[in-house]
Amino acid sequence: MSVLTPSVEAALAAAAQAGDEEAFGRLTQPYARELHVHCYRMLGSPLDAEDALQETLLRAWRHLTSFEPGTAFRAWLYRIATNVCLSALTRKPEPTPSGPYLPTPEGETIHLAPYPDDLLDELPSAAAEPGARYDLRESVQLALLASIQLLPPRQRAVLLLRDVLGFAAGEVAELLESSTASVNSALQRARATLDRRQAEGRMGLGRTPPPDDAERSLVRRYMEAWETVDVEGLVALLCEDVVMTMPPMPVLFRGREAIAEFFSTVPADGALDEIRLLPSRANRQPALAGYVLDRETGVSRGYGIMVLTLDGDQIAEITGFTDPRIFALFGLPAELPS
Repeated sequence: MSVLTPSVEAALAAAAQAGDEEAFGRLTQPYARELHVHCYRMLGSPLDAEDALQETLLRAWRHLTSFEPGTAFRAWLYRIATNVCLSALTRKPEPTPSGPYLPTPEGETIHLAPYPDDLLDELPSAAAEPGARYDLRESVQLALLASIQLLPPRQRAVLLLRDVLGFAAGEVAELLESSTASVNSALQRARATLDRRQAEGRMGLGRTPPPDDAERSLVRRYMEAWETVDVEGLVALLCEDVVMTMPPMPVLFRGREAIAEFFSTVPADGALDEIRLLPSRANRQPALAGYVLDRETGVSRGYGIMVLTLDGDQIAEITGFTDPRIFALFGLPAELPS
């Protein structure tokens, strides 16, 4: 991604305000991916984030005359994107879980989907913004995003703008047309919620990602155990306190025994070898796309994606998503021939 110098940005802004659409495209292109990721963190879905990004760019073009030369264009775009997301959240229906799973006591209905690593690679930096609490890897971890999705929309916006993007409290107040005191209060409440969930072990922070070669070995062994229906071998790769969730379904399976029971009975009625796996990556974590065999045609059709959260040489969390619409975003085929 090319970063615009202040003089080039000012010249493009002036040309765009005069009606030059090409200049507007060059002006906004360097910020498109980071705005998309911001909308993803706000809304929990890369597909919803795409809609929000397009609405943001449309509003920016329509209201470009209101942009004041000499002010931060990036912050102006974030103001629009955040308000687009807040509006979307007021219209967004509650997730409607479906599936053969009864809710569990710890289960939560959360609107969340994975984000491809290939798209995260387009961001200019993985380092934490000055003044932010979280760097890129931490800020896209599924356990953290699940917790963020449970925050009220305004608290969610404040937390992301302050603790992920590093905007100062006064800047956030201006972006949200609020007071600094109100922003600080919302941030305090949001942080308290996340701190409580961290104490409950629901945030997943503090885990140690293994070296790349160890990660590849662990994923390979997981796939081999799956393909040979070696449930005991699968379970041996899991932490003792491993958890498995499947947003938006309000289920949470905790511990090796519960997950072994699930693998032995639920996916393809326990016939794991009828589900082919392809490796991928999501949210800076290894992922596996699952394709279920159609016995009549011999074709395996995309079913869902498992994202594996690793801690050292074991799997600490499995997050399953059963929306095949996201396969295209990952560059994955919709089906596999026999």
